[in-house]
Formats: sequence, C-alpha cells, structure tokens
Amino acid sequence: MGEVGVTVRRACMGDVNALVELRAEMFRSMGSVTGDELWCTHAFDWFVDRLDDANYAIVVVEHNGVVLACAMGAVRDAAPSPLSPDGRDVLISNVCTAPEARGQGFGGRAFAAVMDWARETGIARAELMATPSGLGMYERNGFAASAFPAMRAQL
Repeated sequence: MGEVGVTVRRACMGDVNALVELRAEMFRSMGSVTGDELWCTHAFDWFVDRLDDANYAIVVVEHNGVVLACAMGAVRDAAPSPLSPDGRDVLISNVCTAPEARGQGFGGRAFAAVMDWARETGIARAELMATPSGLGMYERNGFAASAFPAMRAQL
C-alpha cells in the first residue's frame, strides 16, 4: 500500500519546471557546473517535447502535491548485437530526489515505475550511468557494471 500523500505518476506539463530543477540538482550532486542557464531552457523544451512520446517514460513522485523525485526511461534504437538482438534498449536516466527528501524512498519509487514501463516495452536490456549514491539501488535491481565503460568527447 502506498504512503499517504505520495503519488507516483507520469509527468505532465505542470511538472516540467520541477523536472528541470531536479536535473540541475542531479548535476550539482555530481559536482558538475550548472551555471549556464541556456541548458535549462533547452531542457525545458526537451521535456515538453517528450511528455507524450511513447518512447519515453518520464515519471515524477510527489508528496503532498510537491514533486520531490523523478526518473526517466527512453527507448534507444541501435544496430542489433548479440546482447540486444532487436537492436533496441532502454536508457534509464534523470533519477533524482530533492536534497530535503533523500533517504525516504521517493527516488526508488520513480526508478521502479520507470523499470516497470521498461519491462512493458518488451525490450530485453536496460542501461544507465550510475552515481555512487545510486549504485546499491541499481545493483539490487539487476544492473551490473559493464566491461566497456562509457567514454565521452566534447565535439
């Protein structure tokens, strides 16, 4: 049974500012610079464009009407491979909880809802980038470190 006053649901237009703020908080928690507001404007538009897209699940958790956590899943298209025979997987991202609400299970509820959606897609594999604070939750849900870590380059 759910906790009184807690709602887990798909995000709607009224949640987009909270989604951008939680994303900024995620970057602050990771030690990333978030000062440039241009990315926030782009993130706002990006969320708006994907709220109703069937290839995305953007989930929020609110407590007493305040959005405190979120998570997102996105279907990715890629060439088939031995571990992904149909070439698609689900990228889990933007798992974040407001600092004042951490440790109360809100982020876990958002993550669980996105994982439920991911399983419903019928896609066989999910991937995410883990921070140390989320590592335990991800491992408990079947995620393991890959032998080939993500690498990035600015273009």
